[in-house]
Amino acid sequence: MSSPLISSSSSSPSPSPSPSPSPSPLPFPLPQRLAATAVDTRSFFKLHWACFKVLGVVAPTADVFYLVYSVLLHLLVNLCYPLHLALMLFRSPNSSANIQNLAVCVTCMACSVKFVIYTMKMWRIRELESIVAALDARACSPRERGYFLKLRKDMRRITIGFLSIYAFVGVTAELMFIFCNEHNLLYPAWFPFDWRASKLKFYAAHFYQIVGISYLLLQNFVNDCFPTMALALLSAHIKLLGIRVSQIGHEAKSLDANELELLRCIKDQEHLFNMLNTIQNIISLPMFLQFTVTAINICLAMAALFFFVDAPFDRLYYLAYFLSMPLEIFPTCYYGTDFQLLFETLHIEMYASNWVEQTQKFRKHMILFNERSLKKEVAMAGGMIRIHLDTFVSTCKGAYSLLAVIMKMNE
Repeated sequence: MSSPLISSSSSSPSPSPSPSPSPSPLPFPLPQRLAATAVDTRSFFKLHWACFKVLGVVAPTADVFYLVYSVLLHLLVNLCYPLHLALMLFRSPNSSANIQNLAVCVTCMACSVKFVIYTMKMWRIRELESIVAALDARACSPRERGYFLKLRKDMRRITIGFLSIYAFVGVTAELMFIFCNEHNLLYPAWFPFDWRASKLKFYAAHFYQIVGISYLLLQNFVNDCFPTMALALLSAHIKLLGIRVSQIGHEAKSLDANELELLRCIKDQEHLFNMLNTIQNIISLPMFLQFTVTAINICLAMAALFFFVDAPFDRLYYLAYFLSMPLEIFPTCYYGTDFQLLFETLHIEMYASNWVEQTQKFRKHMILFNERSLKKEVAMAGGMIRIHLDTFVSTCKGAYSLLAVIMKMNE
């Protein structure tokens, strides 16, 4: 997954006396169909809304059947699934089963809590979409639409990346169950009936576990992919604003028109600050839980690999689990760092405009824009932890510290 870092426009010789560089041309040809298509970054959330609908959160109409489906889903998955795992914590004589149960139980509980938080913040997500729509309407130039093409590819990679992570973990868990020598469940858990009594009860218990974990994986996809895509969109719109301000004064427009365009860009800058505040309000608590759970689960996966499992498919499952945990938070931390760098370099794009030949009033507004761009903006998780690459490294270090404690106890 990649995110474009902002760079100042390259200078080119020109007979004009202005020392300001002209905006660089597109590095790739712009398709004709895209040139006539308006930028709509809200479309990147369509898959999330579809997932919310499947997960019983967004009712398409006032449908009684959907309401019953939603209530049953929340009871059987969000409430009962973590509970039936928690009731068997540390009750198995097998250490590997206990480690697996603890890791899955912690993940499922955190997943359910995060999903409930997102459900309660649904109106904030709608507010975020309205801000994005206002910023989309401002992207009119060929350079901005060309950047939209690249952004669409980046978003597709993010989505495929997260889906691949969860599919890999789900497949390895099922393989571990299939090739297990014992007649056992997918995860150690409590049921109100004796699932060993008959094949029908065993398959009923396994069906509940596989369907429940599939829904929870879908929840986890929404929980983890949404912050990444929201911050990636923020970075993209900061970049688009940089493109916009760098073009001011290089086209055959009047000084008044350039001044009006700068005022619009200042308004766009306000929208970006509001967008950051809205995103932070939505993802702050879920990301705090995610960082905590990731450190615990990386530690548990390493402990299981080193001390408790020997079977090949068990090792494959824990290896997949170990790799998936840091990969779930890395993209969010990456874009949390990326948008901060882009905010801090907006003034460079401002100086790429033809500001020298503009009015004194324009230059006063330009100073306001630049001073506001120098303000350090950081997304926080739980009001305490930065959503930043430094936090990603600290989370991995915390997991290793917990592992060192387990190794000491194991001695």
